[in-house]
Amino acid sequence: MIEIPSDLNPDLVPLAFLLGTWEGAGVSDFPGAEKCNFGQSVTFSHDGRDFLEYHSHSWVLDEKGEKVRPLESESGYWRIDKDRKVEVVMVRDQGVVEIWYGELADQKPQIDLATDAVARTAASGPYSGGKRLYGYVKSDLMWVGEKATPEVPLRPYMSAHLKKVVTPEQVAEMARNLPDMPDDGIAFFR
Repeated sequence: MIEIPSDLNPDLVPLAFLLGTWEGAGVSDFPGAEKCNFGQSVTFSHDGRDFLEYHSHSWVLDEKGEKVRPLESESGYWRIDKDRKVEVVMVRDQGVVEIWYGELADQKPQIDLATDAVARTAASGPYSGGKRLYGYVKSDLMWVGEKATPEVPLRPYMSAHLKKVVTPEQVAEMARNLPDMPDDGIAFFR
């Protein structure tokens, strides 16, 4: 279920499906880089202004699904206009700043983005642009990213399947809103 906070800027209602903290796992595979499974935590939050704040941290997972080391971190700001055009400004820990433009799909919570501008520091690796697709599917957040470098044409390099994290405050709110149940609780399932 998608909840729309009462203090959310009205311009951001179409992006409300992104709000919250999401965690899960994915796969990373790009020529010249280590192929690995990774864990990820993504947070979309707001403070009443006309943008969502975005933070993502990912880490390499071993064959048992345990954290090995950090993989990537990114932060940014997401906006949407009245025509469902989305713009994102993002900074990555590798020394890359990106401006992304895209669109929220009609009648479904799906966003297609492509880089419009890329700036890199001298320490960053080769990178010339990318594409991303985010979708809210059966209450989960899924995404796939494509990447290009001067040596490698645009191709998929990362994807993840994330589930929404429920905070203790949200659990308490759910408990307050539960209907009265019989003592055995079984009748609730009949």
